[in-house]
Amino acid sequence: MALPPLVEPAAELTKEEVARYSRHLIIPDVGVDGQKRLKNAKVLVVGAGGLGSPALLYLAAAGVGTLGIIDFDVVDESNLQRQVIHGQSDIGKPKAESARDSVAEINPFVKVILHQVHLSSENALDIFRDYDLILDGTDNFATRYLVNDAAVLLGKPYVWGSIFRFEGQVSVFWEDAPNGQGLNYRDLYPEPPPPGMVPSCAEGGVLGVLCASIGSIMVTEAIKLLTGIGDPLLGRLMVYDALEMSYRTIKIRKDPESVKITELIDYEAFCGVVSDDAQQAAAGNTITPLELKQKQDAGDNFLLVDVREPHEYEIVRIPGSVLIPKDRILSGEAFAELPQDKQVVLHCKSGARSAEALAALHRAGFKDAVHVGGGVLAWAREVDPSLPTY
Repeated sequence: MALPPLVEPAAELTKEEVARYSRHLIIPDVGVDGQKRLKNAKVLVVGAGGLGSPALLYLAAAGVGTLGIIDFDVVDESNLQRQVIHGQSDIGKPKAESARDSVAEINPFVKVILHQVHLSSENALDIFRDYDLILDGTDNFATRYLVNDAAVLLGKPYVWGSIFRFEGQVSVFWEDAPNGQGLNYRDLYPEPPPPGMVPSCAEGGVLGVLCASIGSIMVTEAIKLLTGIGDPLLGRLMVYDALEMSYRTIKIRKDPESVKITELIDYEAFCGVVSDDAQQAAAGNTITPLELKQKQDAGDNFLLVDVREPHEYEIVRIPGSVLIPKDRILSGEAFAELPQDKQVVLHCKSGARSAEALAALHRAGFKDAVHVGGGVLAWAREVDPSLPTY
């Protein structure tokens, strides 16, 4: 069921805009009226990364008049495999600025507003307030719940997308939808998963082209909402499996026990980015990469354990490490392989997984175990810059 258009049409299209958008104008469902609505629309994209890249490119090409970009990160070489809005010359440049420049190349008629800040409970409402529609392409649960709750409090619709390895998901959430069938993200996921249970794309990987598949669907939903055409994914979750090349749609229903959203909260704490046990285990039991190097150079008697996955271990490893994936430690399966007569030193990619594994070792009696803060990334940055990062 189509919903009323989100925005009123702009006063007119210029001669240049008519020429640019001619392929839209000759579609009866879009036409001049629809294109004027796109011109008058203000859309905020949260994240200029994997999903934000294709979304921004196609929103700009479609003629959305004002695009807001929230991103405080800089372009890294590992981004270029999927974040197509950035190029080789953009490495080290703020992503928001790189994205703005690419948008300008595609469509100079689009106004771009940069929000080069970390989205938080303190600024979300102020940023969201001036936009008609939000697109959320973030890759962490804390920000997803923040985007959802801010949109609910402001009565804003938003398009949500998620990707991991070969699978993507898209839905539309709008608590105050005029058809009375409003839903929000908490109806789909009432609570975040336990810390460490769901790996991020940085930990588990993502097929680069999957971003284009899911990002383009997100833009399709945005155009439908802005112009009032078609049947948006409100109340439905679309799941795409790239390996099977299959799309399926799952009905989402309002959760009668869903907590009413009345304010923004501490979303890092709500999602337990690192569990309390892991934080307690890491407190006073964290060494730096330089301290690890000093232990190695001094010939200290310890076992260095890499808790990442085998495919990560193949990409890069700290010399002298042995691979025991985190899940084998959390389950207790690997305890028999760990020595009782020397210290165990854990590490992962960035320090989060090794902190979780460290908590499990402490509970099992390995009281002198420690982990390396910052993991492989910090080792490559502080000890051996020749190592590749991923």
